This record gives sequence, C-alpha cells and structure tokens, in this order.
Amino acid sequence: MNETLDSKSSAKAAESRVYSKITRRLIPFLILCYFFAYLDRVNVGFAKLHMQDALSFSDTVYGLGAGIFFIGYFLFEMPSNLLMQRFGPRFWIARIMATWAVLSAGMMFVTTPTQFYVVRFLLGVAEAGFFPGIVFYLTLWFPSWRSARTLGLFILVTPLSTIIGSPLSGLILKLFEDVGGLHNWQWLFLVEAVPSFLLAFVVLRYLDNDVKSAKWLSDAEKQMVFDDLRKDAVNRERANRGKVDSSLKGMLANGYVWLPSIIKSSGVNDDFYIGLLAALPYVFGAAFMVWNSRHSDLKQERRWHIAIPALIGCVGLALSAYCSGSTFWMMAWICVAMSGTLALIPTYISLPGALLSGTAAAAGIAFVNSVGNLAGFFGPTVLGWLKDATGRTDLGLYILAGFLLLCAPLILALPARLANPKKVIAVPEQNTAQPDAAHPDNAALRR
Repeated sequence: MNETLDSKSSAKAAESRVYSKITRRLIPFLILCYFFAYLDRVNVGFAKLHMQDALSFSDTVYGLGAGIFFIGYFLFEMPSNLLMQRFGPRFWIARIMATWAVLSAGMMFVTTPTQFYVVRFLLGVAEAGFFPGIVFYLTLWFPSWRSARTLGLFILVTPLSTIIGSPLSGLILKLFEDVGGLHNWQWLFLVEAVPSFLLAFVVLRYLDNDVKSAKWLSDAEKQMVFDDLRKDAVNRERANRGKVDSSLKGMLANGYVWLPSIIKSSGVNDDFYIGLLAALPYVFGAAFMVWNSRHSDLKQERRWHIAIPALIGCVGLALSAYCSGSTFWMMAWICVAMSGTLALIPTYISLPGALLSGTAAAAGIAFVNSVGNLAGFFGPTVLGWLKDATGRTDLGLYILAGFLLLCAPLILALPARLANPKKVIAVPEQNTAQPDAAHPDNAALRR
C-alpha cells in the first residue's frame, strides 16, 4: 500500500518537473513576443493624444481607424492558424512578427484618414493568427487539465504589456517631441516596432515546432507528455460521445484605445501620468487573472470561472461610466472591470482546445478569438461616433457592460460535461514505440 502511494507520489512529482521545465522554456519567451505584439497593437491609443490633433482627425475617424485593425484580424485569423499547421509554428510566428513590425513602424508616415485605415487594416492582417496560434501551439505541449493555468501565465502578458507599456509610451511621447524633426507620436510607432522585428529572428532559432523536436527534453520526458496528450484525446472523444472531428468542417459544426483619452477627459493632462494611470487597472487584472485560472484548474471547473468574472466586469464598467466625473472613483471601478474581464480570458480560451483536436482545434481557437476580436472594431468605432455625437464616452461603456452581462447566461448554458476537463481516465493500451504519433496534432507539424 505504502509502495503504491510512494510510486504515485513519485510519478506526480516527475510529471510536475517535466511541465515546469516546459513552462520555463516556452512561457517567458512567448510572453516577451506577445508583449511587443500587444504594444504595437494598442500604442495607437497613446498616439491619439497627439496624432489626432496633428492630422486633424475627428473622433469618428480615429475610432474607425483604430477599430478597422480588427476587421483585418477577423478575416485572416483562421486562415493564418491553418497556414501555421502547414508551415510549422516556428516559421509562421516569426513571419507574423516581422510583417507586423514593418507595418507598425509604417504608421509614422500616415497623413490622411485613408492611409490610416489602410495601414491599420493591413496591420490586423499581418498580426492575425498570432494569439490563437500561440494558444494552439500550447495545446501541443500541455493537456487540457493544465491549460487554464498555462494560458493564465501566457495571457498575463496582456496586463503586463499595459502595466509596463503605458508608462513607456507616455515617456516616449514626453521625451521625443520634435527629435530629429519628427513628432513624438511618429517616434512612438518606430521605437516600439523595432524589438518585434528583431525578435522574429530569435524565434527561428529558439522555438521548437513540437515535443518531438525538443532536444532539451529526454525521451522519457517526451513520452510522459505524449501519454498525457493521448489521455486528452480520449477525454475529448468521451465528452463528445465519440463524435470528435479534427477537420475544419468539424470546427464549424461544433458549435483600449479610448482609456488614455477617458483618463485625460477626467482632468489628467501629463502624458506620463496618463500612462501610469492607464497601467493601474491591469495590475489588479493580472493578479485576479492568475488566481482565477489556477483555481479553475484546481477545481476542474470552467463555466462559473467565466460567468462570475463576466458579471464583475459588467458591474465595474457600468459604475466606471456612472462615476466618470471623478478620476478617483472612475479609476477604482475600471480596476474592478479590468479584474473581471481579464480573469475570464484564459479559462474561456482553453475551451476550444479541450473540445477539439487537430485542424479543428487550430481553426476553432482562431474562430473564437477572431469573432471576439470584432469587439475591437465595434468598440472604438462606436465610442468614437458617440464622442463626436454627444461629447461623452460613458454611453459606450454602458453598452460594453451589457455585453458582459449577456456572457454569463450564455456560458452557463454550455453542458458541464463538455466544459469541465477530466484528468484521470482509463486509456486503452497503445504501441508507444513511436511517441510522436501519440498526439493527433503532431502529424501536421512533423517538419
């Protein structure tokens, strides 16, 4: 009896060491890459503080230009994820980073609304597939019962990008005005694009396409991961009652920009202080996100770990709009709103990978993320129109709060057997002489 317990304890400790090793190898580097991706995406919000006046853009024009990024993102996200399966994650992630860096730097040459729309649209096309591609890439290394905490660590980069990037963007705007004959907003786009371009070449040397190609894992460690991934495949089949389809058809059948301006409108005018205040909600959001994703994995539960943060986000957004006349209370409720909205993301994003496999998982993750990113188009566009029409931004915040309120009953309608991962099952005996064949997703990445 004691020998059996000791054996199980030893196996669990060995498993934890393997996944800790994978986490240390992949997650910090992927966080670094996504940090600059996110920075290149949202610096348009800080550029607005000066670029809008310099180019005489109305709030409607600026909101549409900021939001049209997500149309390009929406249209090309799924094709990008499918192409990643064809060319391999390492090459495709490097390609995405290099192209978005060039286009982000190109924003410094924009002078007309049409140019603004075109470059922002192309930037969305270039970056499409990066986030869902990373999410799918992580399913090749971690089973679903570890997915929420793993995604929580990776998506931690979203608040970290703002916590670090907001003061950085504000500082660049403050220090680079008229340096070299350029406006500070032009320097902002250029300076923040360079690291992404350089990192693209690092990706080609550092990332491995899958577990099989990871020379830093021993054969025994690889086998342990493949065994867990095979268990995951059986779990998916059981949860879907034997109807798992790993094709694209199977996926289709299975079923910020304004924050700096809002802060400025409350009476804060210094660019650096605006950057510091814009970072504050993400500090709270980061802490709650990590806790919620880890707790979701601990309890092996997904639906309530999405629904409750959505309701918290709804309340925070509504009250931040109501208190828009007070910088202190507005920021306090924005902190609450950010805590809720960020906390639900890792757990929500983990669902497609737990329900689908192969091409369906790649396409499903991209489809969910691309549809969600349509909010990135409608949010800035509607807020810009409302600001021009009424001179207020609080109405747009009430609308966004309503969508979060709707999220809770929709996610609770999902059957628990599909949403909640299961770790311990009986797995049929299989030939493990070729461990790379154990995970169905690896076949597409053997190159």
